[in-house]
Amino acid sequence: MSAAIARPLARRPVPLGRRIGRLLTHLVLIVFGVVFLIPFLWLFSTSLKTDPQIFRFPPEWIPNPVTLNQYRLALTTIPFFTYTRNSLIYCVTTVVGVVLSCSLVAYGLSRVRWPGRDLLFLITLGTMLLPFEVTLVPLFIVFRTFGWIGTFLPLIVPSFFGSAFYIFLLRQFMMTLPIELSDAARIDGASELRIFWSISLPLIRPALAVVALLQFLGAWGDFLGPLVYLTDQSTYTISLGLQQYNTQYGTEWGQLMAASTLLTLPIIVLFFLTQRTFIQGVTLTGLKG
Repeated sequence: MSAAIARPLARRPVPLGRRIGRLLTHLVLIVFGVVFLIPFLWLFSTSLKTDPQIFRFPPEWIPNPVTLNQYRLALTTIPFFTYTRNSLIYCVTTVVGVVLSCSLVAYGLSRVRWPGRDLLFLITLGTMLLPFEVTLVPLFIVFRTFGWIGTFLPLIVPSFFGSAFYIFLLRQFMMTLPIELSDAARIDGASELRIFWSISLPLIRPALAVVALLQFLGAWGDFLGPLVYLTDQSTYTISLGLQQYNTQYGTEWGQLMAASTLLTLPIIVLFFLTQRTFIQGVTLTGLKG
């Protein structure tokens, strides 16, 4: 074997202009990343300070001395773990409801041919124009009639009836699937539910992960919903419990910053664990109208 064949093919040199472009792109992304990271760094730094350090001027980024007392007080001043458990119940149940209901509706609006399908899809998208504040009072009256005020039912039950935004995401993803798969399954005698469960759902896992992550983030940080419907402190979520650090004598800023840091950490960890799936789902969703 000649030396020319044995020698591995040399990589084609990258043009200088492309290198400079990549370098500038990374520099811009790093700058924006640092800018968006500053509020969290200040939040974390403040949670490690004593009360006199928090109000010191000019502000100090690095606590001296570093103390974890604010975290101890934050966990004992309010029933932090009870509120966290309530938030997890709220988040997990709504994620299950949204994934099941929205995927089923999206399947009917994308994979099943029936008259008026596109018109109903447009009406579904039209509901996105109504903000939550517009329907807040009518929904409150309905839930009060049912006797649900003070429970998690007003927060959980609506998720099992679908969300227009998530239906849109899943429908756009399902439209990219080959229709021949569904037609072949129908010829073999499979029902629509069987096709939905065995063929469509496994193929749209990235989109389902995006919907689940977005719903979890929204429910974890939801403040208005629990504020309106929950009346007993034993059912408060963690986002609603943070307001209890505001007393009639002032705000316990150190404890509030420590609790807010603990509230933010699960979101950061969850995003990094699902980052690849999330980006893949966002990238692939909506490639075909």
